[in-house]
Amino acid sequence: MKINFRDIVLNVEIFSRRDGFSRKNNSGNLILFLHGFTGSSEDWKNIAGKIDKRFSLAALDLIGHGKSQSPEDENFYSAGSISEQIKQTAAELTDKKIILVGYSMGGRAALSFASKYHEKIHALILESTSPGITSENLRADRVRSDEELAKFILKNPIEIFVDRWMNIDLFNSQKNLPRKILKSEREKKLRNNPVGLANSLKGFGSGKMPPLFDKLENINIKTLLISGELDKKFTTINNNMLKFFPFAENHIIKGAGHNTHLEKPDDFTTVVNNFLKKF
Repeated sequence: MKINFRDIVLNVEIFSRRDGFSRKNNSGNLILFLHGFTGSSEDWKNIAGKIDKRFSLAALDLIGHGKSQSPEDENFYSAGSISEQIKQTAAELTDKKIILVGYSMGGRAALSFASKYHEKIHALILESTSPGITSENLRADRVRSDEELAKFILKNPIEIFVDRWMNIDLFNSQKNLPRKILKSEREKKLRNNPVGLANSLKGFGSGKMPPLFDKLENINIKTLLISGELDKKFTTINNNMLKFFPFAENHIIKGAGHNTHLEKPDDFTTVVNNFLKKF
């Protein structure tokens, strides 16, 4: 499904439609998935088949990723613009509140959206998500780092960047996955547009994203925080966020690193489905 947003095209994949689902009249809850940096809506296909059948499921290719366009204008990649893109996507799919699921960069996008439009969300599921960097010096350092990485992406073949990205320390635990899965992940990442990836870093990197710790207490919806046991950084971040959300619960998935839905899909969906029983 294609969505036009201010002269650019965003891609949405519809995984399942419960009875009565239509673009403007969803009789049940819709779950919208948001992928991480270098990912796409394809990342959620395996997960979608394991999710509670009461729900309609869709995934958005964030701007610069997957089958969505990769405009040169960096303004499209800002937190504010991405929130508006999610808002329009949700409005095209249903006239009711949605359940929003985000992983890593997609989690930051979901959290940015929730900070502005929490009244449009039924529930929030955040996997390995940061609410941003509060220190101005650390934000500036991250901006410089992301700009350097963006230059690297544009100066080199995408194969070189993807291999570098998949081998950063954050993803060390994924090296234990079967070769077939790693090959598939690499092939999906190679289909991204280098301009889109570079602009995503420059427009919506952790340093550019406005920090949201002080907004969490205003997000008055049920929230599920998920992190991997081996991902100490984001497990600590989740423990800190838990203190600020009014209605949040935190789950740590054993034996998983940053990408819990890839490394431990059954454990991830069990946690999510238990949460969905509340709705």
